[in-house]
Amino acid sequence: MATGTEGASSLAFHEPDIVTILVQTSFLLLLNAINALLDRLLFCGLLGQVLIGIAWGTPGAAWLPAQVEQVIVQLGYLGLILLVYEGGLSTRFKSLEANLSLSCAVALTGIAVPIALSFSLQRLLGATPLQAFAAGAALCSTSLGTTFTVLSASGLSSSRLGVVLTSAAMMDDVVGLVMLQVISNLGGDIKPIIIIRPILVSLAFAIIVPCLCRFLVKPVTLSLNHYRERHHSTKLGGILRRVETAFVLHSLLLIALVTGATYAGTSNLFAAYIAGATISWWDSEVPHPPDRENRLVGNLEERKTDDTATNSEPYPPTEHAPLPENLIQSQEPPVQTVERENVIPTPAAHTPTCGAAIYERYYQQATARILQPFFFASIGFSIPVTRMFSGHVVWRGLIYAMLMAAGKLVCGLWLFRFPLGSMTESLRGAMAQVKLPTMPHVWGKSTERQATTTNTSRQAPRPRTEEAAAAADNVPASSPRNTPPKPFSLYPPLIIALAMTARGEIGFLISAVAESNGVFSPTGSSVNQESDMFLVVTWAIVLCTIVGPLGVGLCVRRVRTLEERKNREHDGAGRDVLGKWAVG
Repeated sequence: MATGTEGASSLAFHEPDIVTILVQTSFLLLLNAINALLDRLLFCGLLGQVLIGIAWGTPGAAWLPAQVEQVIVQLGYLGLILLVYEGGLSTRFKSLEANLSLSCAVALTGIAVPIALSFSLQRLLGATPLQAFAAGAALCSTSLGTTFTVLSASGLSSSRLGVVLTSAAMMDDVVGLVMLQVISNLGGDIKPIIIIRPILVSLAFAIIVPCLCRFLVKPVTLSLNHYRERHHSTKLGGILRRVETAFVLHSLLLIALVTGATYAGTSNLFAAYIAGATISWWDSEVPHPPDRENRLVGNLEERKTDDTATNSEPYPPTEHAPLPENLIQSQEPPVQTVERENVIPTPAAHTPTCGAAIYERYYQQATARILQPFFFASIGFSIPVTRMFSGHVVWRGLIYAMLMAAGKLVCGLWLFRFPLGSMTESLRGAMAQVKLPTMPHVWGKSTERQATTTNTSRQAPRPRTEEAAAAADNVPASSPRNTPPKPFSLYPPLIIALAMTARGEIGFLISAVAESNGVFSPTGSSVNQESDMFLVVTWAIVLCTIVGPLGVGLCVRRVRTLEERKNREHDGAGRDVLGKWAVG
């Protein structure tokens, strides 16, 4: 089909035959149908899309031509960039700052343990230390596409658990891409710049972009806000209020950061996340002028009428009889006061020009229905199914996959609540019941009186503690104990451990580069045949990518069932399965 088009001035149009139409139609429809079905059942529809890619692509029936597969891979990677960008838009910075140390600990564990366990390949396959390190580099990454898809399907994207998982997976992939640069140059001389450059560029993006936002973007925005407040009727204010302007600015920022990161030598996925997080920061943390809220007047008036309708039930109407007339006679002042209360800072979800609203309007449908399914199907294209089922490869692949799953499962220990705290509290309560005899003091009665007051003050909170323990399920909203209760189960550490287990695009990329550069291939092996090392690593990546999302889906389904059961038992006040980890 591509022959004779190099020197042509245009591409001749040919109507596709019916077989091509049916194959591509069934491919696209089944990608969405199986995703919807598995998301409803297990919150892991992406596994069905991977299987469809295997069946329709080169590993299976090969119904899709190679040129079509290449196009699907390219479009799917655009979907991955937009998927990571959406994850950046859902970032909550207060939660990110509060859990940064925990995210770093989870990420470092997910990097170090798989690399250390990969040296078992020296005994398992007779691998060299360099080959074992390359395999560990491929398996230390975490699939960002899988992570964001699972969080979105389970509704945990903006929760504390989702923030920890997202930032840890991002750190893992940045380290994995640094190792990719190292592995791609293993055939020649390894210079320090090969290792240092990706690290420095990633740190530069993580440090310089926030500094630019703080010391350049925010002052410019504030000065522009003052100008717009003084000149309400200028064309500039009208242009900046349009959703089309926000769409253009957001898209330009995303394209600029992705392009700059690629040419600088770091991950374009990392840049996409930073672009989304920057827009989320600008929406939620930077003050905005009132004219940015003019489009909310209708919503505010509807909300105001709803509030008056709801507030009229518990209060007698005679006390506030003149209020509706005053509001009808002067509508603008109440609207302005309501608007100016919401100006600083503007909630990110309340404006039609915020990043989340722009993404939902312009990108959501195309990403969810076409680009994202193409990405997970392209993962299925790269799985060499026909070569993976030889006996000596299967059992080695299964053992290595279990080791690599264990290497990521230990990440959940950082969220595990060891019983030491409850044992300490029990011991402390038992010690509080023991009454020690008072000792005579040389300073006389005043000290004894002080000692007795101290003893009474130490014993004073005990009735309140017993009352609080008796009324733990009925804490009022005005009580100081309005924080979410601690989780009573292992579901938070289990969810983050299973989500970190999923590998994917970065793992396949690193292993493919290592194979093409001859790192996995022993000397004298055939060029057209995959090495056993590559097949074993592929087994581990595939099984971890399947088991991880499937386990997260089963856990989330169980959590939903427990929450519904506790809500029925406690009249809607029993949502403490995930506790503080479900709060944003």
